[in-house]
Amino acid sequence: MTDAMHIVLDETAMTAAGQGNVLASRLIHRAHAEAGWYLYAPACALVEAGRARPGTAEHLAAMPGVTVLDLDLPAALAVARQASWAAAHSQFAAQPTVDRPDGAVIATTAPKRWEGEPVRVLDLNP
Repeated sequence: MTDAMHIVLDETAMTAAGQGNVLASRLIHRAHAEAGWYLYAPACALVEAGRARPGTAEHLAAMPGVTVLDLDLPAALAVARQASWAAAHSQFAAQPTVDRPDGAVIATTAPKRWEGEPVRVLDLNP
């Protein structure tokens, strides 16, 4: 287990950040200011957040503490098997990788959506 904190923002967390959600804002601040904190914005979730709240995608993509995850071939194959591209890309991004051996936590304002899925969840509801 590593000391680094890896967090994937789903589209609900991204939209909440754009609406001033305090917990989402704290995550963004920590990822920018503290070593060992990493925030990821899967491209498909970023698109959905931008559709739900125009300007959100551009704003998050411009933040230095947020890493946008491209839809590469392995991610595209995972997304193709699911109904929601945003949720599928977020779930794929949270799986363990060489860079994130323990995987990542999904930050969300819709934690029930992730029940029964093999992911860890951080509820951003106040």
